[in-house]
Amino acid sequence: MKKIISFICIIQFSFSVYAQIENTEKNFKNNPEVKFYQEFLSFASEELDKTRLDIFIQVPYTEVQFIKTDAGFISNYSVTVSVFDENKEKLIVEKTWNEKLSSKEFDPTVSKNNFNLSLRSFTLQPGKYLIRTAVEDRDSRKTHATENIVVVKDLSADISASDIMLISKQTVVDGNNKIVPNVSKNVAAQKDGLPFFFEIYSKQPKPAVVEYSVFDKKDEKLFDKEENKNLDSGKTQIFYTIKDMELSLGDYTLKVSVKDAEEDILASTTTTFVSRWVGIPSSVHDLDKAVSQLIYIATGSEIDYIEESDNKNEKLKRYLDFWKKKDPTPQTEENQIFDEYYRRIAFANESFSHYIEGWRTDRGMVFIILGSPSNVERHPFDYDSKPYEVWEYYELNKNFVFLDETGFGDYRLITPLYGDFYRYR
Repeated sequence: MKKIISFICIIQFSFSVYAQIENTEKNFKNNPEVKFYQEFLSFASEELDKTRLDIFIQVPYTEVQFIKTDAGFISNYSVTVSVFDENKEKLIVEKTWNEKLSSKEFDPTVSKNNFNLSLRSFTLQPGKYLIRTAVEDRDSRKTHATENIVVVKDLSADISASDIMLISKQTVVDGNNKIVPNVSKNVAAQKDGLPFFFEIYSKQPKPAVVEYSVFDKKDEKLFDKEENKNLDSGKTQIFYTIKDMELSLGDYTLKVSVKDAEEDILASTTTTFVSRWVGIPSSVHDLDKAVSQLIYIATGSEIDYIEESDNKNEKLKRYLDFWKKKDPTPQTEENQIFDEYYRRIAFANESFSHYIEGWRTDRGMVFIILGSPSNVERHPFDYDSKPYEVWEYYELNKNFVFLDETGFGDYRLITPLYGDFYRYR
């Protein structure tokens, strides 16, 4: 069974603090929790001085509970979208609706490729809003909710541009474009390029130059192309596909700029997207960093072999080959060791970071290598010593002591790892 790690409550005493870090993940069938993707897109509204905010909610089949019936398998869930002012002091509008999924066969209910997509639109004044989205599995009664600050664009200028909608699928029916948005914003599986859609609004017909640019997270430009457009009075819809662009694992930004003949920018719009391969943990965003984080499970020569690749594609291949060799169940899509290793890294970053990332700290190192300790004894306030922690691993019959010499949370290991303990297990 896959594991994730999280802290449970900490009970404070005058002389010491005890806590247990325990493995709490259960698989979804035993502990259903609906997860979903969502996208917020601003488009021009028919109402003067207002904007239409389209909210897409995408729920994967694998994240809801299907019930077997005589007709097959059925899942029911509800969605509630609540729009508040930025400070969540006033509820402006709220919509709730129900969704029903059905399948005659079991296999589609557990396929990672299947999802249900719903859309609701809100007409709002331009500005910032706090939007709460809650998805409730109606059979298990489990709810997963998110809160996001969303900027609703002001599209009233002489020239303005909507948000960018990434496209998952596009067909033409009777001369009309039918599109399915890419709500997850993961483009790794799209072999035919990066298709997207947006609208330009102009108060009068006007020639313009539209520039398409893609940047990596270091702000290096990977793609740049311009095309001439004659803008209509009112709305001009634009479909565009970026091709011949190699993307490695990571986060990217797409920017569209509308310029005049003198290259002055009249309007611009941006969106972010990710390129993540199936089977790679969702917490892995940066290939270079992910390779450097192998230090607790790979040998120096294995890391050197990956880093000495001629290009990013070769580097990714060698990286994935490394993990394939460690897959305990190669016949399945899941690689439990791969997932667990980076889950520990993510937890270490969340729990132990100070002036360096948590995975580089001594506590992060021990946590990643050995997993969750059976018990943690904390001494933050002892009058006769500096703050320290004792981590106990009952199964290994080992204790590890971390001392905070500076008093700023920089806990250093004073019980060294050695030999076989200095490798992930």
